[in-house]
Amino acid sequence: MDKQRNEEIRGAVRENYGKVAVSGGAGCGCSSSSCCGTPNGATTEDISLGLGYSGEDVAAVPEGANLGLGCGNPQAIASLQLGETVLDLGSGGGFDCFLAARAVGHTGHVIGVDMTPEMITKSRRNADKANFGNVDFRLGELENLPVADGIVDVIISNCVINLSPEKAKVFSESFRVLKSGGRLAISDVVATAEMPGDIKNNMAFHTGCIAGASSIEEIESMLERTGFVNIRINPKTESRAFIRDWMPGSKIEDYVVSATIEAIKP
Repeated sequence: MDKQRNEEIRGAVRENYGKVAVSGGAGCGCSSSSCCGTPNGATTEDISLGLGYSGEDVAAVPEGANLGLGCGNPQAIASLQLGETVLDLGSGGGFDCFLAARAVGHTGHVIGVDMTPEMITKSRRNADKANFGNVDFRLGELENLPVADGIVDVIISNCVINLSPEKAKVFSESFRVLKSGGRLAISDVVATAEMPGDIKNNMAFHTGCIAGASSIEEIESMLERTGFVNIRINPKTESRAFIRDWMPGSKIEDYVVSATIEAIKP
């Protein structure tokens, strides 16, 4: 993929998620008038419960932090411990960051990185109004993380890495910022079949968490080449039920599913 196309994708994703931040839209990441509108009038809380979060999780975050974005619950596999430093790739309104902050306690630290200025503004406002002093939101791209080398214990992310046109760079940067023994705990979409050209080349499918999905084999290869070990990718076939609602009638559930992605930096 050439540099110009990469920048077109980043620009489209940034614009789309900026609109979500302002509108408070829900779904996999699109405004309610486009590809991932809230199905059947479901609330953001309904969506999060369907992704595996608990009612306590939903109630614990500041109002406006939960945008109903994502395709799973990385908290369920992160096994966060008191005092750990956590990095959230594509932190959005801060939902997963605030849950992580509760898990790591006042002695821990959470960094959220997002490339959308509107999302950073929103998440910082949410942190201020709820007095989350151990959370830091930073504007930046996942391919060039604004994070120092070797300071992170756990990286979480929820349906965001698929949006990057340069995933190998994202994994390389993740490896760089993790401590030795640090771990990835990611929820994302993976491709299960070759996508038709009309899906691959449609920008709406890129911003809608579909066209940029890599296969399990491709993700494993990228992680291995980067240096990660103990790689585990677990596709969730039951996720087809909610993925079907992202773009009704498009049959996208025939091409992607949600998966958990775990790995360790030696």
